[in-house]
Amino acid sequence: MSDPQLPAVIGERRTLINLAYRLLGSLAEAEDVVQETYARWYTLSEQQRSEVATPGAWMTRVAGRICLDLLGSARVRRERYIGEWIPEPIPDRSEWLDSSVPEDPADRITLDESISMAFLVVLDSMTPAERVALILHDVFRYSFAEVAEIVGRTPAACRQLASSARRRVETSRRGPSSTGHAEVVREFKCAWQAKNIEALIGLLDPAATATADSGGLAPAFRDPIHGGEQIARAWAEIPHNSRVALLERTVNGRPGLVAQLDGTIISVYAFDIAESRITRIWAIRNPEKLRPWRSSSA
Repeated sequence: MSDPQLPAVIGERRTLINLAYRLLGSLAEAEDVVQETYARWYTLSEQQRSEVATPGAWMTRVAGRICLDLLGSARVRRERYIGEWIPEPIPDRSEWLDSSVPEDPADRITLDESISMAFLVVLDSMTPAERVALILHDVFRYSFAEVAEIVGRTPAACRQLASSARRRVETSRRGPSSTGHAEVVREFKCAWQAKNIEALIGLLDPAATATADSGGLAPAFRDPIHGGEQIARAWAEIPHNSRVALLERTVNGRPGLVAQLDGTIISVYAFDIAESRITRIWAIRNPEKLRPWRSSSA
């Protein structure tokens, strides 16, 4: 017998992927969470499903709880990770989400901000409960009463969790954001290709930080590099191969770069920029984290 709620249930996939990715920092894990959420929906009897007034809200609660459990165990996995861990980068939204599902233009600014690499890195420093409370309330606009059902705390406690998380985000910001990010990234690309150290230094904030994530599966510097001049010299020493193309692409909603070897993306670079200077660079080289890019590199 067909499920009369099927269209509504299928329509929730985009929201669930959005939610789980922000909570876990991994598109692969987010897809697993969504699959598990749908599996749990269809383990309900037909009568039980018919009694669910809002399937979307039910699925969000289930996905949120699954993510909360995964976040608890992620700490242990990270301790065994080789080198620095950076959230999995994603291409432009249209490349990894079903573009046939319309989105509210009013949500775009908030949603794009909440997938920036800078925001995801700060999220990773939070407790699982803080992370869930902030994302569900501030990004997806769930009430604290609804968040409390997922986190297993009182609405007042969830309000405090979100407030604490918000302060972390504000503290992490190194300066006011500015327009012209694409131009700065393009100039960085040109200076890098020309190995122009002085130009690179001019584009980098003196207190900039560069972090690489290879998971031990690709060559990369193990420890973060601090200081604009140090980063410029390190980048100028990265060897160039005539078969490697450096391309401008959207990375987590912001201008970024990708390195492509014989048509396969081998590195993704995300940037944080304030007052027209690069304050942070994230270089993701772990091939397991570049899966979404392989399917969109054509």
